[in-house]
Amino acid sequence: MRQIFLNVRTYLRWYALIFLVFFSVILWFAVIHEDRNGILTFAVLDVGQGDALFIESPTGTQVLVDGGPGKTLMREITAVMPWYDRHIDMLVVTNPDKDHYEGFIPLTGKYSIDVVVEPGTVSLTSEYAVLEKEIAVKKITKILARRGQIIDLGGGAYLQILFPDRDVSGLSSNNGSIVTRLVYGHTSVILQGDSTSNIENYLVTLGEGNLKSTILKAGHHGSRTSTSEEYVTAVSPLWTVISSGINNSYGHPHKETLDTLNKLKIPTLDTCNNGRIIFESDGKSFILKNKNPILAISGCVKK
Repeated sequence: MRQIFLNVRTYLRWYALIFLVFFSVILWFAVIHEDRNGILTFAVLDVGQGDALFIESPTGTQVLVDGGPGKTLMREITAVMPWYDRHIDMLVVTNPDKDHYEGFIPLTGKYSIDVVVEPGTVSLTSEYAVLEKEIAVKKITKILARRGQIIDLGGGAYLQILFPDRDVSGLSSNNGSIVTRLVYGHTSVILQGDSTSNIENYLVTLGEGNLKSTILKAGHHGSRTSTSEEYVTAVSPLWTVISSGINNSYGHPHKETLDTLNKLKIPTLDTCNNGRIIFESDGKSFILKNKNPILAISGCVKK
């Protein structure tokens, strides 16, 4: 009787091992060979009063530009990434303010990260020190963003660093924010953290014609300190998107910003009224995936 019990237990172990191997192969196939049909995804995640942008290239490279405040990113990331995928290729910290990076702290405990891109502005907060420690402990490669860098995302998609073009350690976190341009075929998105109109207009004066884009992610959550008319005219977007929290204490997005965008006849969406905002590009045009989108309202008052 004991021999029979031992044989059954041995068989169960083998069946369990075979199942685990089979399951691992299925997961590997799903992650590596998932068919994206040449589609790039750009999503403005709903993280409240903060920024968190998700990019997935046609070949599956995944990038997070900012991580929002608190732990809201952990809820949002599961909506744009499958449960079995626990790897993110790159994090971009546009500036070291809590509403742009704090969500990366719990993320690094659950996901493996290859690269972190930073602007070089200085933060003395204890929270940012925690993030830097996590990056060091996990031996994540750090890159200092500088104008002219091109980051290949695969499938013809890439990130183009527009700013900083210098050492920004002496600048404010807003003025030193990373500004990038996501490009895929004939479609593109300007991504910026809290860049002010001073930096925006400086980029215009460079006069290289590389600002024009399909979508503009408005700087500083729609604050009046960003999104100057000269800059928006140079970008000439078909859409503007804003990430700001419901009834936030700052009054974002400000009426002045929305007046500028309305004057230029650019439809503007905010996460306050729409939640997560998702666009998909086939390289020819962006398609908004949200049903019944709601245009942004001053102060982010939810309809």
